[in-house]
Amino acid sequence: MTRVIHTGDTHLGYQQYHEPERREDFLSSFRQVVEDAVAEDVDAVVHAGDLFHDRRPGLPDIMGTLSVLRDLDAADIPFLAIVGNHEAKREAQWLDLYESLGLATRLGSEPVTVGNTAFYGLDFVARSQRGDLDYDFEPHDAEHAALVSHGLFQPFDHGDWDAEELLSAAPVEFDAMLLGDDHEPKRTQVGSTWVTYCGSTERASASERADRGYNLVTFEEGVDIRRRGLPTREFVFVDVELGDGEGYERVRERVEQYDLSEAVVIVTITGEGEPITPAEIETVALDAGALVARVNDRREIEDTGDVSVSFADPDDAVSERIRELGLSPAARDLDETIRASKVADSKVADVIEDRVAEFVAEADEGAFASAPESSEQTDEAATDDTGGADGDGADGTSSDDGSGSTQGDAGAGDGQATMEEYL
Repeated sequence: MTRVIHTGDTHLGYQQYHEPERREDFLSSFRQVVEDAVAEDVDAVVHAGDLFHDRRPGLPDIMGTLSVLRDLDAADIPFLAIVGNHEAKREAQWLDLYESLGLATRLGSEPVTVGNTAFYGLDFVARSQRGDLDYDFEPHDAEHAALVSHGLFQPFDHGDWDAEELLSAAPVEFDAMLLGDDHEPKRTQVGSTWVTYCGSTERASASERADRGYNLVTFEEGVDIRRRGLPTREFVFVDVELGDGEGYERVRERVEQYDLSEAVVIVTITGEGEPITPAEIETVALDAGALVARVNDRREIEDTGDVSVSFADPDDAVSERIRELGLSPAARDLDETIRASKVADSKVADVIEDRVAEFVAEADEGAFASAPESSEQTDEAATDDTGGADGDGADGTSSDDGSGSTQGDAGAGDGQATMEEYL
């Protein structure tokens, strides 16, 4: 029997909301995972990528991680890991540093056997590079095998990488795929293989409302996957639907119903009602002891043409705006290269030039076409007396945090970003 903790998306070094305490929270959650591993006397801790939030972590983050891994090593529990998209560098990875110190094992095509299970690794691979992958996993003689990888896989929602195709192409028969990248825990079976996400260990986005945790996976007669929760900083979500004539007093009343001490408070306002000044509500929460307070007013602004922007979570705001642009597949590919920190800054220009040249050489007109309009929007455009497409939207792709698509502007001359504008 082999029992492992399957964790990932620890995003160490993320100073969320620019608060030093949040940066410490991410390290504390990772430390708690290791403490649980020692207490449970598991056979290994398996990390499915995004150990760090950025490919340039600060020295305190590097040293803090070193301290936690030393505790794991002192308990004689191996740390098996791969590289995710957030932390990936052009050359050597931070994971290689810890491996050189004897504190980690970077999984790859050669099996690493722990107990009765062989573990393999597949680092994050950008969509543009997946067609050239050789799944050259070497054979093993263990009772079970597991592949650890990072990416958004089908058949889960928003997946852009087909798990079934990967499993069919691999020369090794895997009992489980232990995945990272989606911050929500999920599991399903693809044929006889269990495919599971462990979820993140801290809330990296205001959209991540569920409790955080990890998986405890046992390989014996089959594969047993159990969910374990983690104590994290309290997030208080205050959802207020305002009626006609309601405003600040109603929102304040709702906020004051909660214990906000040292919590991250996210206030979301919907419905009708009077205009709200976010700073006033944030002050109410901060005066009640909140660490962070953010107000997200989702009500539509009518007859002004203004764009409603929420800074309740800057990462979500950027991802949402990218989806709303209705970018072409080529533009989304370039955005992934530029914005998601997968390429060193000094190499970005060269890599983008190569990618554009590849698109042109492939002569795929679809790569430069804007995202398709939804059927609902198409119907609205068809009934427009002018025959125009003002306000038509486009379905976007899922972001790294696994959120769903939204609708935005599309069509030449009405907000659609061209390739020239994007570059």
